[in-house]
Amino acid sequence: MSLFRALIILVICLAAGGSVAAMRPETVRVALFKGVDGVRIDGSGVLLTDGRGEPLDLEMPLEVKRSYSGVSVNGKSVDRLIAVAPGRLSVNGKGYRAVVEVSGAEKGLLVVNDLPLEEYLIGLINCEISSAWPMEAVKAQAVIARSYAVYQMQARRGAPYQLESSVMDQVYEGADVEDSRAARGVEETAGQVLTYDGKTIQAFYHSNCAGHTENSKNVWGMSIPYLQGVACLYCGESNPIKWELRLSLKKVESALRAAGYQVAGIRECRVRGRNDSGRVQEVLVDSSRGKVAVPGVAFRKALGYGAVKSTNFELRQSGDELWVAGSGSGHGVGLCQWGAKGRAIEGFDYREILSYYYPGVKLAGGYGR
Repeated sequence: MSLFRALIILVICLAAGGSVAAMRPETVRVALFKGVDGVRIDGSGVLLTDGRGEPLDLEMPLEVKRSYSGVSVNGKSVDRLIAVAPGRLSVNGKGYRAVVEVSGAEKGLLVVNDLPLEEYLIGLINCEISSAWPMEAVKAQAVIARSYAVYQMQARRGAPYQLESSVMDQVYEGADVEDSRAARGVEETAGQVLTYDGKTIQAFYHSNCAGHTENSKNVWGMSIPYLQGVACLYCGESNPIKWELRLSLKKVESALRAAGYQVAGIRECRVRGRNDSGRVQEVLVDSSRGKVAVPGVAFRKALGYGAVKSTNFELRQSGDELWVAGSGSGHGVGLCQWGAKGRAIEGFDYREILSYYYPGVKLAGGYGR
């Protein structure tokens, strides 16, 4: 079968209301943009349909906007747009493989990339780590990213998309960041996922745990056997993340009030208790309305994940300013990416790395089936 004919069949299947995922279980739907006013699509050899099986003969590039009935493509209203290319499509200047589907959402447009799972992983590696890292760390990243994706594909079966392309799930920026080492890490672990009790695990991971990973119960209130905290001896040596920031008490107050905490005229913020991993359990906020205990994870969320990079922090007050200083980056649950790099440098292979950070799991082939 020619590539052109295969693409035509693919477009017809999608236009009839199906999806690539319905044809091949190892494909995934990734939301690239949600609620945007418009996108620009370009490429060569692109096949277009309007979502009802009717081909669209339009000049590239495409200017796609939200319309009353669906989407508007170069001024033409259609229910939705499906674009398929034998190579890459460009969406807002970034390259993506396989199929791009644009439909109207409650607010703006929903843009989804429908592509083979293994190709998605190759485009993900350099968004989450660097493919220049030791190959065993790259392979570990490929397995956990695949495991997380398969878990979400099963949990969100039938949804408009299974994964977001941001830190809400896994960071994915398309085909432009692919390279041979990322491809090698994916290919040498093809189809492999982590399982527990025969089921693919929710393989959470983070950047740097600062010496000890976190128990899932301390972050999400749910104890998961394979997401228990473990000592991490290597992340501090490979990337000793230290950070600090100064915030006015008024800004802290505003952030906490926006998060639903009844505080006004903050007088003091201090750490009250740490959990087994050394992370902040609670922050006691003393204000004119009394004292309020804010969980460490909620305090971090209120002030912003980008500012307070982890819950491993200390607080110090000077006048009307709060000084926050900490170490590590991320929620701390599951695999520590910088720790995995350090372990790979020390000679551990990807199987050993994975079994350490996810106690009790098994490595299974064929997507765990």
